[in-house]
Amino acid sequence: MQVVPSFTELLAAAAQGARQLEDEGVLSLALPMPCRDPLALLPHLDDGGRFRFLWDGAPGLCLAASGSTHRLELSGPRRFELAQRFSAMSLSRLGQQPQTVPPLARPRVLLAFSFFDSPLQEGSGAVAGVQAVLPRWQLSRQGRHCWLRLQRCIGGEVTPRGVAEELWERAQLLSRLPAEDEAGLPSTSGVGITSRSCWESDYREAVRQALGLVESGALRKLVVAVRQQVGLDQPLEPLELLARLRSNQPGSCRFLWQQRPGDALIGASPERLLAVRQGQLRCDALAGTAPLGPPAEQLTHSVKDRHEHELVVEAITRVLSEAGLTPRRPRHPRLARHGKLVHLHTPITAALMEHQPLALAEALHPTPAVAGLPRREAMAWLRSLEPFERGHYAAPIGWIDSAGDAELRVAIRSGRLQGHQLELTAGAGLVRGSEPEQELQEVALKLGVLQQQLNLPLESPIQRGGQPQGERASWWG
Repeated sequence: MQVVPSFTELLAAAAQGARQLEDEGVLSLALPMPCRDPLALLPHLDDGGRFRFLWDGAPGLCLAASGSTHRLELSGPRRFELAQRFSAMSLSRLGQQPQTVPPLARPRVLLAFSFFDSPLQEGSGAVAGVQAVLPRWQLSRQGRHCWLRLQRCIGGEVTPRGVAEELWERAQLLSRLPAEDEAGLPSTSGVGITSRSCWESDYREAVRQALGLVESGALRKLVVAVRQQVGLDQPLEPLELLARLRSNQPGSCRFLWQQRPGDALIGASPERLLAVRQGQLRCDALAGTAPLGPPAEQLTHSVKDRHEHELVVEAITRVLSEAGLTPRRPRHPRLARHGKLVHLHTPITAALMEHQPLALAEALHPTPAVAGLPRREAMAWLRSLEPFERGHYAAPIGWIDSAGDAELRVAIRSGRLQGHQLELTAGAGLVRGSEPEQELQEVALKLGVLQQQLNLPLESPIQRGGQPQGERASWWG
């Protein structure tokens, strides 16, 4: 059972934490509290509609955060290095209470990268190469344990006692709220679609050019994506959608990255770029996709899908080996179900040794599962063939904590909400033997899930050989 300190004990801890700081610095205090759902309570952490973040790996770690104590936003080829440096400095210089907290309660820097290191054109819709935030509020839950953390810059009117009082009062408020299933999220029922952009003809042409590159030997693989704009008749509440995704995508990690009101990245990623726990590294090779049902049962026997998957496994193991690690992998992939899609999945593990997590992330991103091979040539062709900025799509998103543990997911199965507009992006891997109509059908399957989650009217199924190809609304990514 968690022992909640008294307010007097919290005041003493705040004073001791402040003594670790010089004239100014960040005081970081944490309190255990009754088990609550961070997703449901995120609106009660939100201070004035500023930065919001959700990491919902339930039944694993679930983390909600809001506000910004320190932040970094930049573009360029050194973004991973500078994000690692920012994270290390932000977390090592905190003034903290002396008692040991469990791993779920550690301070974290939250991270969202873009696919390319810089946008082609700067503008209001451009996404920086990396955004890193040391949040003001952090509410984390794992199993039956739940902790609330507050981080404030000390100085001026902000005193250690004031930080302790603010944390104590917010913990009391959250503890008095109804249980998670009664907390209530804003409803988006009744949202309708007013428009959908067409993507099929442009995608067919891009696929034709990409397959030409693959067949000629210029590329071994290329993952060409499409973007669909969906107009809504009213704004969409991202937290309700994420709650639905928790039920329908239990094998994935749901996430929210919201820089400002009315502009949010949401998703449910099945793919782990890397995770670090106590010096052990894990990466996921996830490639080869089929809808749930008989096609999924044949996935392990598909020459095309096994080839596409093995390209990803080989690329990840080569990167880790070149970094001096000793990667381990099972001999054969397994089937991993995520919603109504099934993927070939191979976990790859290694001892981290002295490597920094974000240095390895830089070496791994992007994997052939979301870009292609060879990497440099594939990324150059994506700039040419895709008539849009990828932004956060297929880029790393996640966190790093004060002990050096970290997790980054690949932001596939994701969409961007901007007021009445929903922007969806999906792609499919092209290798020798790929059939254009099959790849188009796979992309169509991936684009359908938000409409399904919201009970929105779907487009009619794509016709292939004159016959509807099963259920359209599955997932996107």
